[in-house]
Amino acid sequence: MTDQTEEKFYEKKISRRQMLKYTGAGAAGVAIGASGLGSVLKVFGMVEEEDNPLSKNKINFYGKHQSGIATECQSYVYFASLNVLVHSQQELMDLFKTWTPIAVRMMNGEQIDGQTSNMLIPAKDTGEAVGLDASNLTLTFGVGPSLFEKESIGLASKKPSELKDLPHFPKDQLDPTYTGGDICIQACADDPQVAFHAVRNLVRIASGKVSLKWTQAGFNSYPMKGKKKETPRNLFAFKDGSVNPNGSKEAEMNEVAWIAAGQSKSWMTNGTYMAVRRVQMHLETWDRTALREQEATFGRHRDTGAPIGKEKETDEVDLDEKDANGEYVISQTSHVRLAKKSKKKILRRSFSYSSGVMDSTGTFDAGLLFISFQKDPEQFIAIQNSFGREDKLNEYITHRGSALFACFPGIQKGGFIGDSLFSII
Repeated sequence: MTDQTEEKFYEKKISRRQMLKYTGAGAAGVAIGASGLGSVLKVFGMVEEEDNPLSKNKINFYGKHQSGIATECQSYVYFASLNVLVHSQQELMDLFKTWTPIAVRMMNGEQIDGQTSNMLIPAKDTGEAVGLDASNLTLTFGVGPSLFEKESIGLASKKPSELKDLPHFPKDQLDPTYTGGDICIQACADDPQVAFHAVRNLVRIASGKVSLKWTQAGFNSYPMKGKKKETPRNLFAFKDGSVNPNGSKEAEMNEVAWIAAGQSKSWMTNGTYMAVRRVQMHLETWDRTALREQEATFGRHRDTGAPIGKEKETDEVDLDEKDANGEYVISQTSHVRLAKKSKKKILRRSFSYSSGVMDSTGTFDAGLLFISFQKDPEQFIAIQNSFGREDKLNEYITHRGSALFACFPGIQKGGFIGDSLFSII
């Protein structure tokens, strides 16, 4: 092989025609026809897993954008923030290449490798998802600002100017235990064990290359109207995500979440930014609060999700409307008013969490794993700054964790997770 050919093999971006040419089987086509292209690829250690359209409850891995962003939100999340332990760009690239076929297989509802027949060694797959289908598993990968600060990795020139730690916001009481990370994996599924299994196996196979920094499991429940999921409720019993863009409409996603060419570093085109906040909700205090005060805090009616004074969740929020006494119908310190005043939009994809007891207070350690996607972190920052110290909801919540990640664009067949980051273009 020439150097150029070896490079194409290494990058694993080769077509079937190229493979036939390289193996000398193009004319006869017999050898490959008999054993299949996959067998030939396996000889070169280049097995390319494909989305299996026959898998039950399956979301595709390959596409223009990563899964788990515009995808209809599942019932469970297992989120992991990782530290990178490798010391070179090549090792980091190899890590993502190792993860790629495994991610495809797990999103097909398959084990990461076939059943082992050698009883003297650990099985390659940890096995807790055996017998479960794909459960609409999605895997979303991103990189944090700290990754680009590692000199040995050598990616400083690829760091987008907008990728930096989120600023300190009023009422933040961040715990370093739940802050930052070099890489994130968001695993969402309609079965909690499928989501956990995915992260567990990705981390396990990367032993010595990454370490867990922090994790958080979460859940949502969806009332159904016919076959359509309605907006889920957070642990304060209010609907969360009422004004989200429609993930199935590309124009709405382009406006809010997807990065277009020229809007960031070129490797981020068709990617997005993920803001993650671990927000403790003081349930005991909330439960002692009158329903009228709760609704005034959010600016929405609890049961319907409608703006105060309206009937439907989808009714427009009218910030100028006043009552007979000349008072604003929607409180000036309400969450919905302050969010709308920012004039910014984000895609919320949050989950509730319950993680036992706060040792210091003996209260629930429960709240919201807030996750939002936006094409510029400033969208989230503007909303959070609008809340500031005025937000009445601050009396009932405390932000404990915070992170920002740049999520890669989608992966094309023949490519690997994050390949655009390593491109010379």
